[in-house]
Amino acid sequence: MHIASNNNFPTAAGLASSASGFAALVSALAALYKLPSSPSELSLISRQGSGSACRSLFGGFVAWEMGSSPSGTDSLAVEVAPRDHWPEMQALVCVVSDKKKGTSSTSGMQRTVETSTLLQHRIKEVVPKRMEQMIKAIKEKDFTTFAEITMRDSNSFHAVALDTDPPIFYMNDTSRAIIAVIVEYNRASVAAGGAVKAAYTFDAGPNAVIYALEKDMREIIQLVCYFFPQSMAFEDPMGIFPQGVQSAVPEGFEVNVGKVTEVGAVSRLIHTRVGDGPRVLDEGEALLAPDGSPVALQK
Repeated sequence: MHIASNNNFPTAAGLASSASGFAALVSALAALYKLPSSPSELSLISRQGSGSACRSLFGGFVAWEMGSSPSGTDSLAVEVAPRDHWPEMQALVCVVSDKKKGTSSTSGMQRTVETSTLLQHRIKEVVPKRMEQMIKAIKEKDFTTFAEITMRDSNSFHAVALDTDPPIFYMNDTSRAIIAVIVEYNRASVAAGGAVKAAYTFDAGPNAVIYALEKDMREIIQLVCYFFPQSMAFEDPMGIFPQGVQSAVPEGFEVNVGKVTEVGAVSRLIHTRVGDGPRVLDEGEALLAPDGSPVALQK
C-alpha cells in the first residue's frame, strides 16, 4: 500500500500537524475499506497516533471527552456544534517559527506527567469545569466567555510546562509580545465601552492562534501587521483587503505596551474559519496516481 500525506502548514512546530495527519490517515483507510464506523469510533484509533487527532474527525466545534474506563474506550471525540452553528468565528494563525520543536509534544507530555505537581490539579479541578463552561459558551455563541476561557487555559497549560522538570519553554519572546498586543487590544475595547474582541492561545509551540469574530478580524490583522511586519504579502483567502493590508493601530490602543519587531519575527499569517471534517478527494485532487505512485505536488 502506498500512502501519501501533504500538509499546507509547518510540521512538528506546534500547530497540530500530527493531528491532521493521523485523522486523515484513519479516515482514508476507513473510506478505502468501507468500514461502517462513526467519527467518534474512528477518533479512538486516531488519538493513538496523536491525541489531538481525535478532534479532527469532525468538522465544526469538537470536544475530546476524557472518559473513565481503564481501557480508554470511552475517551473519544464528540461534536459540540456543527460548522454552520457559529460561522462568524474565525482564526488568525501567527507562524512565529516553522522549525521543528526542540521538545516534541509526546516526549514533553511524558516528562510533564512524571514531574509536574500542577498537572494533576489541572486534570482534576481545572479542565472539567472549563470544558463545561466552554461548551456552554460555544452553544450560546458567547464570545466574551469563549475568549476568556481560551486565554486562561492557554496560560494554565504553559504554566504546567514550566512546572515540568526540567522546565519546557514552548513560547519565545515573540509569542509573549503577541500576548501583550492582544491583552492591550481587549483592554482598549472594553475601556471604550465595547467587549473583548480577541483571544490568543498557544499549543505546544511558539505559534499563536488568535480567535475573533468576522467583524473584528480586519482590524486585528492590521494590528498584528503593525507590530509584526511581514516579509511577504498577506495571503487573503477571504478577500477582505482588496487593496492590500495597511498596518494600523485602533483608537485608544496604547502603543507603548509593545514594540515593533523585526520583519519576519512572525513569518506568515494564515487566516481561516471553522472547517469541515475529513472528506474523500475527487480523482483529480488525489495525491496518488492510478497506479499507486505519489503524484508530484505543486506548491
